[in-house]
Amino acid sequence: MLNKGEEERMKKVGFIGVGNMGAAIVRGILSSPLAKELSVSAYDQDEDKLAQLVSIGVHAAKGATEIAAENDYVFLVVKPQNMAQLLEDIRKKANREAIYVSIAAGISSAYIQQALGFDAKVVLVMPNTPFILGEGASALARTPLVSEDAFALVCRIFESRGKIAVLDESQMKEIIAINGSSPAFIYLFAKAFMSYAAAHGIAQETALPLFCQTLTGAAKMMTDSGKNIDELIEMVSSKGGTTIAGLSAFYERDLEGITREACERCLHRAEELAQ
Repeated sequence: MLNKGEEERMKKVGFIGVGNMGAAIVRGILSSPLAKELSVSAYDQDEDKLAQLVSIGVHAAKGATEIAAENDYVFLVVKPQNMAQLLEDIRKKANREAIYVSIAAGISSAYIQQALGFDAKVVLVMPNTPFILGEGASALARTPLVSEDAFALVCRIFESRGKIAVLDESQMKEIIAINGSSPAFIYLFAKAFMSYAAAHGIAQETALPLFCQTLTGAAKMMTDSGKNIDELIEMVSSKGGTTIAGLSAFYERDLEGITREACERCLHRAEELAQ
């Protein structure tokens, strides 16, 4: 148990929204050394989700305004479509000295500041769903009002469940396709391989672990081999072999072009959400 003095020295971190991602961030904090530095509270309209976190030591707030008024770091973990209403709800009682951390795709710091009615200190984060398993890839950007120390703490929170990259805010919409949406694209690619396996009588219980290990290994080759992507493709592609034959289908249908189009559509939707 912490004594009163220790509790008073801890930074207060509050979460508005503890769905899959919000709960994962909270659990990352509580399972890391940050648990000794941060006091965590949360609010969610879903009482069952909130109760699960209370059982591991999170304080349950009575509402979003309480979180916004009483914490040093306020995590806005809601869907972009719900952000306007949330900011309106907390506007009058929002702590003007707090750091506001948003994971809502497409929502800019200027949007948050305008909605709150003051020059809020904002950190924008684009995490992804593998964060839930501690394998996240999160992109972060901050406004100039956020101090180095405050931003470093937010970075540590997201590093507790994966890897991070720091970007300029001007690139935060573009990065969505790279790490935020791309897991779904990869899952769709995997689904096609599983369909092929099934068509040839190979059980998913056999095919899926092989394919997933191949993804893991291929990722390590890209990060650790010292070779660029074209060189790695060439390593697998013996002249006149099976891989060359398969790649020809992707080239004929312009897989790279299709992928770029998917990314551009992500960007377009992010810009729509920012309005």
